[in-house]
Amino acid sequence: MDQENRLQKGLLPRHVQFIALAGMIGTGIFKGSSDTLNIAGPSVVFAYLLGGLLLFIVMSALAEMASVFPNHNVQHLISKAFGSQTSFIMGWLYWINWIIVTVVEVLAAGSFLQFWFASAPLWLLALFCAIFVIAINLIQVKFYGEFEFYFAGIKIITLTLFILLGALMIFGVIPSPVENPLGNYTAHGGFFPNGAGGMLSAFLVVMFSYGGAELIGVAVTETKDAEKVLPKVIKSTVIRVILFYILPILIICGLIPWNEVSGKDSPFVQVFTSTGIPGAAHVMNFVLLTAVLSAANSGIYATSRTLFSMAQNGEAPKRLAGLTKQGIPINGIALTAASLLIGVFLAYKTPGEVISYLMTIPGFTVLLLWLGICMAQLKLRKSYPSAPFFKMKWAPFTTIAASLALILIFISFVFNKQNAIGTTVCLIILAVLAAASFFYPKALGKSRKIRS
Repeated sequence: MDQENRLQKGLLPRHVQFIALAGMIGTGIFKGSSDTLNIAGPSVVFAYLLGGLLLFIVMSALAEMASVFPNHNVQHLISKAFGSQTSFIMGWLYWINWIIVTVVEVLAAGSFLQFWFASAPLWLLALFCAIFVIAINLIQVKFYGEFEFYFAGIKIITLTLFILLGALMIFGVIPSPVENPLGNYTAHGGFFPNGAGGMLSAFLVVMFSYGGAELIGVAVTETKDAEKVLPKVIKSTVIRVILFYILPILIICGLIPWNEVSGKDSPFVQVFTSTGIPGAAHVMNFVLLTAVLSAANSGIYATSRTLFSMAQNGEAPKRLAGLTKQGIPINGIALTAASLLIGVFLAYKTPGEVISYLMTIPGFTVLLLWLGICMAQLKLRKSYPSAPFFKMKWAPFTTIAASLALILIFISFVFNKQNAIGTTVCLIILAVLAAASFFYPKALGKSRKIRS
């Protein structure tokens, strides 16, 4: 591959870490937490813990493979393990996953803008947000990484302040209007108000929330000294994400009875509104707006780079491998932009339910993508060309355990009537991709060897 047809290695380790965090900390926590709390109550923290454990295993498997095969992203690794047909399915599944996630983030941004512009339709506000994040992705990757670093930093600092302020209020250091915050954890039906089944039902939104961690495996192809920084980035990212989900949920449950969390506004805005601090809700809503825009920003990055990689491997039209002089996959971004317009149209047709419906679909696709990473590691580790400098602990037993857990969770989702829409859409997507993998000419050939 000549220099002119390469993605530019302009991302620094801090850029990669914050891009991954940006992809994971978005609508899933700031808006989706209202759905998980309504389904499971305070017990949803155990769903986040289980999801965090699976996340750590999947990311460790990815780090081990990346240490052996430098400059390989997730799709390259799956292609190397199972060939071009499986890579074709997983690559397009990953793209569809991130398209839906990006649409959800853009729609959530529009819904947060309605906090100030209540009379404006959701589709119009979402359209403005889509144009904004697309424009950001058209700049040179090193400037994109720098922008995303500060963009994501806003929500991380805010989450930290939210946790500290909330903890001080719960333990009585700072006065609050809540008489017995600790009592909210066991009142209103107990810690497991809907039983263990309610906790498991919330897991689909939890998987949507954690989806994005594998974005590290996409960004690695544009990272300097990736083989050295990737293991450290993965470890710190997993720890921080678990903390930034579980602790805020505990704070929300302490300051607001879980059954009073509404889906209209973010639970974070509800908490600050209840405290009576002047202007706090407006500040929090602004931060939430930047947070979901940041996640949408990461989504466009993921989709465009995935299409570029697939086009190079002959699994997508060659035109999608087109780059600008600055190394930006312009055609991939254009296709993503067209997909966002479809999301805006859905908001025009069903503004009330569109976000909740769309959030369930990536939960399924994330499960399959994580399973693909685990299975690729199990296949490739038998024939590593060199010893990995990052070794996964207790492998292959940890990877096998995670794979079995992901399969069982997927099966339970499929047979849950509450997930009928998400199940139907996901199975249709899989059927279409499987059929296309047989008929797409390039996918029928032997897997192309990826350059090391």
